[in-house]
Amino acid sequence: SVPRCYLNKQLATVRVVKGEPAELSCTVSKDDVTGTWFKDGLKLTSMQGVVFEKKGLVHKLIINKAEDIHAGKYRFEGGDVKTEASIFVEDPPQVDKVLLKNLTSVPTVAKAGQPVKLRIPFEGRLPIRATWLKDKMELVDDTRIRVDKTDTHTMLSIPSCERKDRGDYKVRLKNDSGVLEIDLKLVVIDKPQPPAGPIKIVESSANNITIQWQPPKDDGGKPVQRYIVERQQVGKNNWETLGETPRSCTTFTTNKVEEDTSYYFRVRAVNVEGTSDALESGEVKAVGKASPGAPDPPEIVSASRDTITISWKAPRKTGTSQIVGYIVQKRKKGTMTWLPVTNGPVKDKKLKVTNLKKGLQYEFRVAAVNAAGTGDASDPSQPIFAQDPTKSPGQVQELKVSSCDSTSVTLTWNRPEVKDGNEVKGYEVEVRPSHSSSWTRCLTLPAEATTGIVKGLQPKEKYFLRVRALNDSGPGEATELEAFTEAAAPVVPPRLLIDDTVKNLLVIKAGNTIRVNIPFEGSPDPVVIWLKDGLPLPNRAAIKTEDGTTQLLIGAAELGDSGTYSVELQNGLGKRQTFSFQVQITDIPQSPGPLRLEENVLNTVTVTWEPSASEKWEKNLYYTVLKRESQKGVWHVVGDLLYNNKFTFTSVIPGRDYYFRVVAKNSLGASAPSETVQPWRIRKTKAEIRVIPQKYRGVNQNQHPRFLVPLKPHVVVTGSECHMSCAVGGHPPPKITWYKDSRDLSNDPNYFCTNDFGVCSLVILGVTKQDAGEYMVEASNEVGCVSSRAFLAIKGKI
Repeated sequence: SVPRCYLNKQLATVRVVKGEPAELSCTVSKDDVTGTWFKDGLKLTSMQGVVFEKKGLVHKLIINKAEDIHAGKYRFEGGDVKTEASIFVEDPPQVDKVLLKNLTSVPTVAKAGQPVKLRIPFEGRLPIRATWLKDKMELVDDTRIRVDKTDTHTMLSIPSCERKDRGDYKVRLKNDSGVLEIDLKLVVIDKPQPPAGPIKIVESSANNITIQWQPPKDDGGKPVQRYIVERQQVGKNNWETLGETPRSCTTFTTNKVEEDTSYYFRVRAVNVEGTSDALESGEVKAVGKASPGAPDPPEIVSASRDTITISWKAPRKTGTSQIVGYIVQKRKKGTMTWLPVTNGPVKDKKLKVTNLKKGLQYEFRVAAVNAAGTGDASDPSQPIFAQDPTKSPGQVQELKVSSCDSTSVTLTWNRPEVKDGNEVKGYEVEVRPSHSSSWTRCLTLPAEATTGIVKGLQPKEKYFLRVRALNDSGPGEATELEAFTEAAAPVVPPRLLIDDTVKNLLVIKAGNTIRVNIPFEGSPDPVVIWLKDGLPLPNRAAIKTEDGTTQLLIGAAELGDSGTYSVELQNGLGKRQTFSFQVQITDIPQSPGPLRLEENVLNTVTVTWEPSASEKWEKNLYYTVLKRESQKGVWHVVGDLLYNNKFTFTSVIPGRDYYFRVVAKNSLGASAPSETVQPWRIRKTKAEIRVIPQKYRGVNQNQHPRFLVPLKPHVVVTGSECHMSCAVGGHPPPKITWYKDSRDLSNDPNYFCTNDFGVCSLVILGVTKQDAGEYMVEASNEVGCVSSRAFLAIKGKI
């Protein structure tokens, strides 16, 4: 006997974007099989854009460019085999690729006051919803901005743009097949804002006035080129231009002033677009001459048998002119007479006083001098004896190496013993390589220090180190030791230690803390750089990096903190590694908008509502519909996991009152409900009995049932309504029965069946994934029975 033919590979269902190629293929076991292709039950001999191909055991149906007409259920028959699958043609929103690249890569630039029109033509299966967003908020028509949409394009119009219109815009195009988001940037340039104030008076004297200001907070989108400074004398009307300063200089000094005269000053910023409004000062008076205030008491630097060195600081109040020097005076402890130390003012703030008498105790004071004269004298210094330091400091004790690495050595020691006033004032550390005979001072430390780190050494080298104590008489005797540095640490490329504790997506409730810890390794220590959406982090974000871990911390998360965060490691050898993760800030949804009730199908009620405002930032938001049958009844859920804004309730009993409410939900909880105020009621209809007299026909006009229009496959989104329909002929009028996967749907309340003069429909309200499968409609009368089949495919909410 001849062996049977069988399938090696069946047809597989294909989803294809409109305009893209598609292919169905199957493999049979015999080469001599001549196959036949069917679409929606009809034999295909030729079809526009479709090519049939056979290569050995493989039979193919090839569509070069998929269109809507190519969607449907296909079947291949050949020999003893039969296999079928469906082609679904998706048509998401699309924008010309060249235009899309120009829109996203090149900012739109406009001058303030000019009109702006951003027009985006698109294609795709209708209806397409177009939404414009700025700073993640949807734009709606107002007195300044207009958003237009047709079936072929959407346009944003601003008749007269302002600086506040600049920023990042997003256009979201959405239909049943997908979503396209386009990021745009609008740059608006204008003259600068006024310089930031207030104007500070740096100096005001009889000879000149110096003012200071800050750059404008907004430069108008173009760099500030210069500042114009003007002046008006109090009591006069005219402003006088004093001069200009470059953009880098925000101070101005004028010597065109009169003593005891008051003025107003104003400053304007200039860029290529124009001159800003003015920042004005308060009243400024050119005061008369004033002498400086008193300095702090002088400090004793050193002392010997006949000299004492003192130093001092400038007074806090310098008067109305520059200090030109200082008068220094001395007196013996216990006397009242102050004597000058020099013949005139001293310019430096340090002086070595000579010709003192050994063993006497002295006090010193200073006074500053400016153009107005000599200011008040300081309080006296601490009394000091004119005598030599008693003794050099002793040797440091127990000098040793506490630790070392490849480039540094850490030393510790104990203080020298104090005898006869040889008090230590500090320490110096010196180093000498083993191959050199010269010592180099590398550290000078205060008296309280007992440890020092010598850095900048070479790996695997021998060094000699010594430490001396210091006081006013000079350095003491050195204590010396040997030290070896370690070999250089191996170079470890920077690497982020990402494990299961580091998530690629963080969903944070608004107001909570964002805290991300990322461990890393590398030698030498790498530089850690954090970015958000490719830009530096906002000021609210804090970064802490220590001990091989870097932490991102944001105290109270806001919706604007959503985005892509990345951390990058870099070392000085050109090695780098980057890790990115998403942060999504969410919150309990806001309430849906007002509810509307309509009776679109007899004895049903369709509830529609305005979307919750949270839809703009919450992708996983859905709705729940509840009903109750009296003013104080219990609420019952009748629809859940709804991703659209419409729900049809079918189990309506005429004569009863119904109340409905809708809540928006996400992973954090549910919003406050939106409710109907007035009850919904369908009036009872009185039964009507009609008697139709029997009609007799002389000729038998019975006809077999037949499908004038067969069922077609459908693809719908979860939560939406599905209408499947066909047209049936025959006499007597056939009885219509619907089946799903061979199950009779006649008594199933989830399906609504109608038959209007041979046009038969099956309505599925609020489709779920369980509704997917093969549907069959059967038409039968006393003459015969026929059926038509089609598949329903369900896809998730986009």
